[in-house]
Formats: sequence, structure tokens, C-alpha cells
Amino acid sequence: MHEVKRQQSVKVGRVAVSALALVIAVMTMHAVARPGPQTPGRGSQPAAQSDEPFKSGATYVEKIPETNVSFEMVAVPGGTFMMGSPASESGRRPDEGPQVEVELAPFWISKHEVTWDEFDEFAFARGAKGLRTVDSAAADADALTRPSRPYGDESRGFGKGKQPAIGMTHHAAMEYCRWLSKVTGQAYRLATEAEWEYAARAGDANAAPESLAEGAWFAENADGEPHPVGGKQPNPWQLQDMLGNVAEWVLDQYDGGRYQKLSVLPQPLKRPVLVPDDRRFPHGVRGGSYLDGADALRYAARVGSSDEWSMSDPQQPQSIWWHPDESFVGVRIVRAVEEQPELRGLRSKVTQDSM
Repeated sequence: MHEVKRQQSVKVGRVAVSALALVIAVMTMHAVARPGPQTPGRGSQPAAQSDEPFKSGATYVEKIPETNVSFEMVAVPGGTFMMGSPASESGRRPDEGPQVEVELAPFWISKHEVTWDEFDEFAFARGAKGLRTVDSAAADADALTRPSRPYGDESRGFGKGKQPAIGMTHHAAMEYCRWLSKVTGQAYRLATEAEWEYAARAGDANAAPESLAEGAWFAENADGEPHPVGGKQPNPWQLQDMLGNVAEWVLDQYDGGRYQKLSVLPQPLKRPVLVPDDRRFPHGVRGGSYLDGADALRYAARVGSSDEWSMSDPQQPQSIWWHPDESFVGVRIVRAVEEQPELRGLRSKVTQDSM
């Protein structure tokens, strides 16, 4: 009798030990599977966490902290393409060639242009979401500066809200990206010329989309004004308004002979970029606008900014924030999956003393 009870106790003990071992094993598995500390942007939705695996075609929504304003980013796969236009392309300009082969790493790009809802949070919102901001004349070079007020209506009478933000300088566009990076915890910047053309083409080797009117606002259908973002069909990579509506600042300093210089280097070129210096002009602009004809909306078409865009500015020195004579250039943003060394921590070098 005692022997039976002892054997039953042993069996019960073994079951209890086995059960305890199973619990420990399950807990251990969960501990191993659980990711470490996450560092998403403070305004990100759950799907926007920057340490999630990059998947081509994926999207995330970033919410600007302490606001109801958000924007959508789209994953663009890395790859190789021919940048520029062939000599046979109709409407081609000399600064578009010769074509060069470019290799790019994957990156995120905004689904459409930055809206006034977004840009106003940087330029005009009181307190700029808790960041220390100072006026343009401040001596602290590391402080974020708020744009000075432009002369007249910065929206040029086209309205705000979901309309694309326009009229800002390249310096202002870069400072917007720097501000956005600080408030979200993600590293946002302007697209390089190569990234912009690659994303606009979305695998298309032709001069422009087959049906331009379906995907772009331009001189033939825009009635002389920009339109709220996202109103046209997206390209194959689900990006909207890459061509037309408003043209877009790119990161690069503009150089009309750039492709000629690149053509003698080993191909494919790895993530080429002409990092901007402290000059106010010229900087690259891409995509064409609501004012342009179809030739300006070709993927390879390039424009350099000009001091003529600020001719009517009465200030001396003229504003580094606004172009009063330009109402057709806006902003689109990028976030690299892995940033290239020369662009890490990049900020505008333009100051009031810049020429």
C-alpha cells in the first residue's frame, strides 16, 4: 500500500516537473521571439516602425506629433536604371545626357507632395511642436529656425489644406526635412535627383507615361492652378503627382554638365548625388508643374532654380525662405533604409550671407 502511494507520488511529481518544464520552455520561446526595444518615430502608427523589415510596395503612415496631420510613405525597391534621356528623345535638352547607369539602394518616398497642412506645422504653428525654434537672425547654428513670414499670401491664392505647399526655397525645404526628422525621430530628407527619377519612372524606360493626362495635372488640364494632392492616378509604384501639379525640389545642387562628368566614371554609379554647398542657386527641380507643357513632364527633364524667382523680394539681403516670384515648386520627402555616408546628418549650408 505504501509502495503504491510512493509510486503514485513519484508519477505526480514527474508530471508536475514536466508541466513546469513546459511552462519554462514556452516562456523562454516568447522571450526569444519578442523584439528588443523599438525606436519608431514618435508620431508613427504601429506599421511605421523603422526597424520592421523593408518590403517593396509596403506603406506606412507617419503622424506629426501633437497634431492631427499625417502623411503616407511608400517603399521603393533598390535597383539599376538608366538616368537621363537618349539623344533621340523628343523635347530633350542637353543637360539630360548622356545617359548614365545608376544603382540605388531601397528607400521610402512620400506618396505625394508635402501639403500645406504638413508644411504649416513647421512654418507657422505656434511652438513648432515643442522644439526650440529661433528666428532667422539667431546666432545658434544648431537651432532650428522658423521661416520668416513671406510678403503677401504664401499660398498665392490657391488655398491651403491638402493643396501642395509651394514657394519655399531649397533651404526652406531642407530645413522642413530637418524639423520633421527631429519631431518624428526618423531621418527624412529631399530625394536625390537619381532617386527622384528612379521613383518617377517606376520601371518605365520611355520618355513619359503613355497617358499623361490620367496621372498628371499640367498646362492642358490644370486650368492654370495646382490641385489638391492625390487627385490623379498613381504610377506603377503607387506614387501620385510625381509628374505635374507642382514641380519638386531635389537634394542635388544643379549642374547642367553633371551627366557628362558622370559618364566617364565606372558604371553603374552607386547612389550618385551632388551635395549642395552654401550657394542660394541653382538647385535641382524635377517633375514639371501645372504651368508646363508635356515636354517638361518627361521623366528626364531637369530645371535649375534661379535668382529670377526672387526678383520682387524687396529685402536686402533677400529671403532665404521664400521665392515670391515662384508658385510652382513644392516638396516630396524620402527616408533611406540605410543612409549613404555623405548624407548622414546633412543640413542646408545656406545663410543670410549666402550669394
